[in-house]
Amino acid sequence: MKIKNLLLILFACSAITASAQTKKKTPAANAASTGISRPKLVVGIVVDQMRWDYLYRYYDRYQSNGFKRLLNEGFTCENTQIDYIPTVTAAGHTCIFTGSVPSIHGIAGNDFIIQATGKSMYCTEDTSVQTVGSTSKAGQMSPRNLLTTTVTDELKLATNFRSKVIGIALKDRGGILPAGHTANAAYWFDDKTGNWITSTYYMNDLPQWVKEVNDQKLAETYLKLDWNTLYPMDTYLQSAADNSDRYEGKFKGTDGPTLPVKTSTLYKGNLGLIRSTPFGNTLTLDFAVAAINNEHLGQNKVTDFLAVSLSSTDYIGHQFGVNAVEIEDTYLRLDRDLANFFTYLDAKVGKGNYTIFLTADHGAAHNPTFLTDHNVPAGVWNERAALSALNKLLENTYKVKNLVIGLGNYQVNLNYAAINSEKLNTDAIKYDCIKYLQQQPAIAYAVDMQQVQSASIPEELKTRMINGYNAEHSGVIQIILKPGWFAGFGPTGTTHGTWNPYDAHIPLVFMGWGIQHGRLNRETHMTDIAATVAALLHIQAPNGSIGKPIGEVLK
Repeated sequence: MKIKNLLLILFACSAITASAQTKKKTPAANAASTGISRPKLVVGIVVDQMRWDYLYRYYDRYQSNGFKRLLNEGFTCENTQIDYIPTVTAAGHTCIFTGSVPSIHGIAGNDFIIQATGKSMYCTEDTSVQTVGSTSKAGQMSPRNLLTTTVTDELKLATNFRSKVIGIALKDRGGILPAGHTANAAYWFDDKTGNWITSTYYMNDLPQWVKEVNDQKLAETYLKLDWNTLYPMDTYLQSAADNSDRYEGKFKGTDGPTLPVKTSTLYKGNLGLIRSTPFGNTLTLDFAVAAINNEHLGQNKVTDFLAVSLSSTDYIGHQFGVNAVEIEDTYLRLDRDLANFFTYLDAKVGKGNYTIFLTADHGAAHNPTFLTDHNVPAGVWNERAALSALNKLLENTYKVKNLVIGLGNYQVNLNYAAINSEKLNTDAIKYDCIKYLQQQPAIAYAVDMQQVQSASIPEELKTRMINGYNAEHSGVIQIILKPGWFAGFGPTGTTHGTWNPYDAHIPLVFMGWGIQHGRLNRETHMTDIAATVAALLHIQAPNGSIGKPIGEVLK
């Protein structure tokens, strides 16, 4: 009996040992045995202009391995808010990867006015560098206007620059700002050649693999396919009829805003047309796959990071608006592209070896004409007409022309050169501007940012205004439009930029290595994304970060 019991004990011990050895074969356990456990690859995906509700608006039509996989395997933060205004592309991409706000990181808009000089500055403009991969000037870009580090920078610093970091987007700002100051490369699309290009900030010549991708002329290949609906037209029940020319903008050379679009005949050498089709997202993910393959991302001894921004959703949204068949078709096609991309990552890097997060830089409003046709208050504020009228009023009062340079980013940018030259009273000019603006039907508030703390406005708006105000790059008066209103010059399409939920409530879903499965309904913030990724990787948060890790996300 004793021998039998001894044999049972020995068998049990052998089983435990074998089980322990099996566990050591998992990536996480192997990493833990030699050091801090980390994923092989982090992929940060920003879907430009993706409203939070797009996760669910088309959910029934998504396939199992795209958006549904993110939601059903990953962790979704259902109430993620943008912390500042204006809600635009450059500020959004910067906030996601810095955990900071324009007040600190300096990217106050896609374009902003240098207050000291009155000069307009594009967010990634850098004339000290040259284009690599084209003869156009589209490559004169770098991250030098960004004042803080990104989580991608912090990864490079934490690994003594052994990690590889690459940013990819059709838009230069979508590739450059997430990749940070220390990236191995950032690539963006050149309309002139149809090439993926970069700048001498990163390198003096394109890698051979990029040249080979460019030689394939994929943009032209996709445009020759024409854009038709992925499924029968009568199945697009979440969209307005596909002849809504009151709400949607048409392509130049077409009779109306309807599918199919004969892109094969429309582009006529204008390869930039691909930006406004779903093929732009496909092209971007194709290039992301090529980057992973050729740069061996995820095959390093330390974690690598790929930042991908999908820009076509923004171009299509601006042209057609929220309720178009075109936008529904775009997201159904994007869902298919993401499913293919995730399947590729499973095979190439290994399921469970990589971490993905998907979010957006901002959302989008419903088209105001669409809303008013359905008895919802809305409208378009004519920024150009308002600027002209305001300058005329000020000229009549102060006898000086053009005292306001512009109203971009929903801000009053004053002409300080003229004000100082004529020795005018800045406070008096601001008072007159605010008095005029507050009388306009579209405007809810016009606030002197030097007096914002005492302004009679909701605390939530006050916080977002302060976070978005950069004294060197922002106008001194912030304009807040009424809900449903936005700045524009035409009746079709849509835009973004305001504090309202349709612009500021964004998707945020994590999936993969180190990520719990679940959902969270408490309020989280765009600034929390970089802090959460930093916590996942056991690295320092970016040096301007004000966000907090979302602990529920992490295992």
